[in-house]
Amino acid sequence: LNQSNVSKTVLRLEAEEVQTLKDGINFKKQPEDGKCYIIYKGKDKMRACRNQCKHQGGLFIKDIEDMDGRTVRCTKHYWKLNVATMEYVNPPDSFMQDELDTDGSLELLELNPPDPWTAEPREAQELHAGEITLTYITHACMELKAGNKRMMFDPWLTGPAFARGWWLLHEPPSDAMDRLSQADLIYISHMHSDHLSYPTLQQLSTKRPDIPIYVGDTSRPVFWYLEKSGVNLTNINVVPFGVWQNVDEHLRFMILMDGVHPEMDTCLIVEYKGHMILNTVDCTRPNNGRLPHGVDVMLSDFAGGASGFPMTFHGGKYTESWKAGFIKNERKKLLNYKTQLVKSLQPKIYCPFAGYFTEAHPSDRYIKETNIKNSAADLNESIRKSCPNILTWTPSPGSVLDLALALNDPTNSAITEPPNDTKIYKDSWDFDLYLDELNASISAEIFKYKSWIQYYYKWAGFKGYNLVIRVIETDDDFEPLKGGYDYLVDFLDLSFPDVRPERDHAFEEIKNRVNVMRHVVLNGRLWDDLYIGFSNRMSRDPDVYHHR
Repeated sequence: LNQSNVSKTVLRLEAEEVQTLKDGINFKKQPEDGKCYIIYKGKDKMRACRNQCKHQGGLFIKDIEDMDGRTVRCTKHYWKLNVATMEYVNPPDSFMQDELDTDGSLELLELNPPDPWTAEPREAQELHAGEITLTYITHACMELKAGNKRMMFDPWLTGPAFARGWWLLHEPPSDAMDRLSQADLIYISHMHSDHLSYPTLQQLSTKRPDIPIYVGDTSRPVFWYLEKSGVNLTNINVVPFGVWQNVDEHLRFMILMDGVHPEMDTCLIVEYKGHMILNTVDCTRPNNGRLPHGVDVMLSDFAGGASGFPMTFHGGKYTESWKAGFIKNERKKLLNYKTQLVKSLQPKIYCPFAGYFTEAHPSDRYIKETNIKNSAADLNESIRKSCPNILTWTPSPGSVLDLALALNDPTNSAITEPPNDTKIYKDSWDFDLYLDELNASISAEIFKYKSWIQYYYKWAGFKGYNLVIRVIETDDDFEPLKGGYDYLVDFLDLSFPDVRPERDHAFEEIKNRVNVMRHVVLNGRLWDDLYIGFSNRMSRDPDVYHHR
């Protein structure tokens, strides 16, 4: 861990080539590996960076709206980067681009952090059948048995996620809760409720409150809501990134951060007797793109569709045909991106998971029908075409992968499927139990007084941003609620005007289902419950993404 960063040359231009650079923006491709760089030639300084958007790794191209030859536009979500300053200008106040050092003859130098998993390397030992098994439970929950230890990832076994928007697609094995409470340790990747499931943890805590749970040291703590939730868990371990945690003499694991959402997302490397399992979970750029090659097993998300955009937007360009085209295109891009990632990392076995959710509640039928997601089988087919040497596993609840068998003879029965009469898909979800809890918030005493609005937004403390929102409380079908609140918030000075201000400002109209909105307010929950949970409808003027 004490190795200092070293710089390596990623692109070298000879003096004549430097002379031919035009003032402003230049795109340069590295002939050896095809990687692309952007070089900005200013009056007194050269600046350079990789041609890769920090948001979700898209490529930049010339921005036709750029008048002064300084900005480029990402092809993926239209983010804009001012290459003269290395600041993203759309959305404003978001990221700084990682700049490469240039020296006189224009060598682009990149600081090279050591790969933390190479610290204290271990030789891979031979495994016996049954020594390492992976059992798929549901969504992002996988049980890893390594030697005599059992580790559980991201247990969501019951109830909804994102208030009422996401429900489990698969029926977990009937003994899933028992297995969870008997695990030696649990890893939870991040705070989103399809990974950190309070209904699941509530049940777990009654059986075994002291079960060891491990999370990364993210700036937004994973368990920020624990005290408020009333769930009694007493053995939560927050561990630093990139450091091996030893479970026993053979088993260790390491948590890594995400390059795009370092404040929140994490991923995991587990090693047993020198054999590595990489679980990138929901990370957009796990460990900023630096990952071990040739691991024994790689697990990652695959589905897409895990956001309110664009299904919950209306007005302007958001016609049904535009949404359908956008979703289809995004699905294809995600499929290609995951295929390329797996191809570049060359794991021996690949398993897509963490995408098996459904918008099951009848009032979300529109979302369920339009929010088409990738299937794991499609992604695995794409991977087999491009890398026939990689064994792919499309898991169903209760199916088991035996690593020793898979490494010795992948054509043999390394994967055990559940018995034929096993129920794979859920057909009932206890809607009433969870919606009753949300609905109970509607009649809370505080909402009889309009002053809750000022109290709440002042408590949240977000201000100093030229954005005005109109919030309208609605029923389940987004029709304004009789007697519901309809108000404006001006975030520039955190005031609550009766009409929109005269000055130029960004405006957003948000219709929120009253039961989810009031539950979020009452409990100080994240608005992700509304937005990712498909419980609001939005229109924006102008139609730009507000990063903050």
